[in-house]
Amino acid sequence: MMPTATHNKLSFIADELQALKDQHLYQSLVTVQGPQGPEITLDGRTVLNFSANNYLGLCTHPALKEAAIKATEKYGVGAGAVRTIIGTLDIHQELEIALAKFKHCEATMVFQSGFTANAGAINSLLNEEDYTLSDSLNHASIIDAVRLNKAKKGVYLHSDMADLEAKLKDAQGFRHRLVVTDGVFSMDGDVAKLPDIADLCDQYNALLMVDDAHGSGVFGEHGEGTVAHFGLCDRVDLVVGTLSKALGSMGGYVASTQAMRDLMVNRARPLLFSTPHPPSVAASALAAVNLLITDNSLVKQLWDNRNYFKAEMKRLGYTITSDSPILPVIVGESERAQLLSKRLLDEGVFARAIVFPTVAKDKARVRLMMSAAFTREQLDRGLAAFAKLGKELSLV
Repeated sequence: MMPTATHNKLSFIADELQALKDQHLYQSLVTVQGPQGPEITLDGRTVLNFSANNYLGLCTHPALKEAAIKATEKYGVGAGAVRTIIGTLDIHQELEIALAKFKHCEATMVFQSGFTANAGAINSLLNEEDYTLSDSLNHASIIDAVRLNKAKKGVYLHSDMADLEAKLKDAQGFRHRLVVTDGVFSMDGDVAKLPDIADLCDQYNALLMVDDAHGSGVFGEHGEGTVAHFGLCDRVDLVVGTLSKALGSMGGYVASTQAMRDLMVNRARPLLFSTPHPPSVAASALAAVNLLITDNSLVKQLWDNRNYFKAEMKRLGYTITSDSPILPVIVGESERAQLLSKRLLDEGVFARAIVFPTVAKDKARVRLMMSAAFTREQLDRGLAAFAKLGKELSLV
């Protein structure tokens, strides 16, 4: 047990937690008792799951589970060391080759998470002679990766091409300029103006990096992502993706050239100083990639579900402007968002409130995530809850 003196030093934490509760910003963890699916068990109760990033339902797909079991039997449970020492297994390399095929690029490098993929890519590429321009609504993993890097930092207004161009003009004196943007913005569900951004990067000789965490497995004919969706595979220099959302497994990756991969082997600190995926995780991710390359039926089902649910929410009076399967119900104050989340749970629908600092203080919301795994009956149950609460809470 920690000594009493240490407890006293940490006593200020209680005040900080109380302040979060007073502002309706306090969040606690919920524990899922069983697999991630369209329905989950919370505290012994089965509820609809509208909060997971399990876009294609692959978290429980038989092919992924079988691959993980077989890899564990063959390799054991761990990689043994960092990749540059002895921790690169052939299953890791097979995954990277498949990802390169999937993302239409020369080579990929897999990291432990999308967070570390962003850090590894940006910090391998840039130094104090360079300049990074980041969309103001980029994911925290991009923001933190940029902050950790020594390059000068700039932020352009969200999806504002005039502001981006003005800042690119001002940055011409730097050695390299990197524009980095999400492909799909995770809180609002809107899609970046990638063709316009690519044009500006070409015009001002800037590198372009797209974090396609919420686009991979979702956009494109086979879920290749927003870059492929816009036909820009030969014009985007780096694409960061995740294995943890639509692909149902865990981790992140950087898709680029072979030279960029080689550079990260030598410079990317998350790769140099942290053990890679267990073989079971790499194998399940590989199974997911191969499934998407050969079969796009789950991608189509995801969009069928999304289009139906969004149209029905609009019919109920809700305003949802998202371009993706991320469907936010923006209600304003955090207290209101927390109340809506609580009342939805009372109705058998689990959908978490998203509050500050994840979103602006006046933009609190309940964010709904669509999945190919939902049946029409399950979607209709969710819609019935929103129909009831829309009137009770004066949301529509």
